[in-house]
Amino acid sequence: MVTGLNESTVKALPRPNSGNRIHYFAGAVLQGIKAPRGFGVRVTANGAKAFVLNYRLRGREYRYTIGQYPDWSPLRAVSEARKLRQRIDRGENPLEDRAPPPEPAKVKTVADVIDDFLRRYVRSPDGPLRSVKEYERALLKQVAPAIGGVPISEVRRSQIAEMLDTIEDKHGPVQADRTLAYLRKCFNWYATRDDRFLPPIVPGMARTKAKERARSRVLSDDELCLIWPLLDYEGTWGAFVRMLLLTGQRRGEVGAMRRSEIDKDGVWVIPPEKYKTKREHAVPLSKAARDIVYSQQNGFDHVFATRRDTAFSAWAKPKAKFGKAIAIALTRSAGKKRSKQEPIPNWTLHDLRRTAKTLMVRGGVRPDISERVLGHVIAGVEGVYDRHPYLAEKRDALEKLAAMIEQILTTTREENVVSLEHGGRL
Repeated sequence: MVTGLNESTVKALPRPNSGNRIHYFAGAVLQGIKAPRGFGVRVTANGAKAFVLNYRLRGREYRYTIGQYPDWSPLRAVSEARKLRQRIDRGENPLEDRAPPPEPAKVKTVADVIDDFLRRYVRSPDGPLRSVKEYERALLKQVAPAIGGVPISEVRRSQIAEMLDTIEDKHGPVQADRTLAYLRKCFNWYATRDDRFLPPIVPGMARTKAKERARSRVLSDDELCLIWPLLDYEGTWGAFVRMLLLTGQRRGEVGAMRRSEIDKDGVWVIPPEKYKTKREHAVPLSKAARDIVYSQQNGFDHVFATRRDTAFSAWAKPKAKFGKAIAIALTRSAGKKRSKQEPIPNWTLHDLRRTAKTLMVRGGVRPDISERVLGHVIAGVEGVYDRHPYLAEKRDALEKLAAMIEQILTTTREENVVSLEHGGRL
């Protein structure tokens, strides 16, 4: 036992080769104050020193760290050790007074907010959004890898702008704007739950303007005559594309069409949770559309299901493949006519909805009826008070649409025959 205790003694205590070692100074007197039993100095292999008090209470051994040297002087440490010893002798345990150190608060990141947003809002048990896959694709594949690790309180506008630049370079400005729209919704949702969060997204961050994004593409008669026959060779996707044009409905709604949603009169009733306007929408299928439903003998309730009874949503890759089929058809046609055939301008599946509207008007359908066929909300007083279902009018409109398509196909075929007979060109 070491009896002398002062600054020099503590400084001179040797380091152990490994681990730590305690040098006890029980009974040592420092400026008239006697160190209690169990008092010592712990020295580690790296030279760190701390004053400790070992004690036994109710059959158990404890070690109380008083403080680090030189933050604590030997005199102050001995005085503290005597106070602790008195408490121990009264049956108290000083270690129980020491609250465990608080766990560091978890820093909420952008990825955490995205996960909460998708779980609580996008995939809400009360009714998930129709665009769940679009939200997940944008937020999980575009946003999370880029800025997911950034604390939500520290995310900067410049970081978002840099992310959008990357998306624009890889996927184009429209995809960048869609990602921005989904991220804005996510941040605005989180702002309602955090008093201190201010969304960093401001007007002007979009890559395109709304007027520029608005499309007016309508497929021409010649384009329909080129595309329609080629769909015979495209299986489920070909039938799906034809149904888009024959009904004028959106791709997500047609892809999720169920046989159980079609009544005995051929009226396809789309439930409100699957429709954009959140209202039930009735589509009286034309005979041509009903024939497509009947042709899809896949054994599933979903009309366009392939391997499992799920909604059809594979439109990107099949459309790219179909684009190649169109190019081949144009090349063959050009060879037969010994003329150059220009490729058809880019078209999207949504352009078929606009084309259906145009063809209905050409077929003599009133504009307000064609709007009801498309499921658009009728504005003004008429939309508020007129609750007539217009089933007969919509059925007539869709039959006229089918007839218009058949007329275009027949007329163009006849013109092609006449042109070839006279050695002319289309």
